[in-house]
Amino acid sequence: MTIVRLGYVAMSMELKNASPSQTMTFAQFQKIDDREAAIRKLERIAQSNLHNTLRILKHNAASDIHFYRLTSRLIPLANHEELLDWKYIEPLHSHLCEIGDFVHKNKMRVDFHPDHFVLINSPKKDILKNSIQTLKLHYLLLKGMGIDPAHRCVMHVGGNYKETEKSLERFVDNWMVVPRSLQNMIMLENDDTSFTMEETLYLCEKLDIPLVFDYHHHLAHHQNIDWESNWNRVLETWRHSQLPIKMHISSPKSEKAFRHHSDYVDSDMFFKFLQVINGSIPQIDCMIEAKRKDEALFKLMEQIRSREDVEIIDGSSFYLR
Repeated sequence: MTIVRLGYVAMSMELKNASPSQTMTFAQFQKIDDREAAIRKLERIAQSNLHNTLRILKHNAASDIHFYRLTSRLIPLANHEELLDWKYIEPLHSHLCEIGDFVHKNKMRVDFHPDHFVLINSPKKDILKNSIQTLKLHYLLLKGMGIDPAHRCVMHVGGNYKETEKSLERFVDNWMVVPRSLQNMIMLENDDTSFTMEETLYLCEKLDIPLVFDYHHHLAHHQNIDWESNWNRVLETWRHSQLPIKMHISSPKSEKAFRHHSDYVDSDMFFKFLQVINGSIPQIDCMIEAKRKDEALFKLMEQIRSREDVEIIDGSSFYLR
């Protein structure tokens, strides 16, 4: 039997006043005449974001949720070109340690999904440089939490630029510029417009990167709809990882807006996938990408409890029979 664990992204719909993504624009920063005072305000916002992250993690622990995606917006303006002298980790050290200690104590899996502007395969050197800088931020946050950064950041391949093969090879070339410590942090995901499962697998196999299979994206963008024939290739990309294989699950908002994520997860669609992979692996961690976040997870678990082909473990985990 395969164990399935569900997770969700960044925000809790149940906790009030608990945003981990509070921000401050550079325009707002500039309006504060005293630069040191402005930086202190940035630090207070970041501390509040980390405090709310811990609140969410405690909510998850109380709800038996063991898998969670941290927001990439914990520290506003961390990589802004006018603030590169700001040593943001130092004033946040105790907050980061508190989060890491809680994660370890409760045996949780947490990771990141850097924003779409992180483009390893960009033809522009400044974009590549900024992408590496953003990845470094994620690395420093994980290290600050005392969490092994290996395979904790999932990314898309990047821009297609209407040249699929050249864009894939540019990723390979630019990958050589990415420091090894950051390379080890990366997982790649097939997307819904630019790079199919097969194209993403090409890079994952060539560069030894785990592939995070997004089932919804595959249905929206594929060359060969028969993903099952490539499943063993996906599993093989995880052979060196200490973490269980990970995938993304979401459902189309509508037939017309197929690529857009729905508020909740279609359980029948989800189990079409699970029934195929059952028994191929001991465990799979499924990140729910739905608009209603933890509420979508709770609703999906309600539906799963009524099924006869599962054995419930706890509030977010079950065995496939």
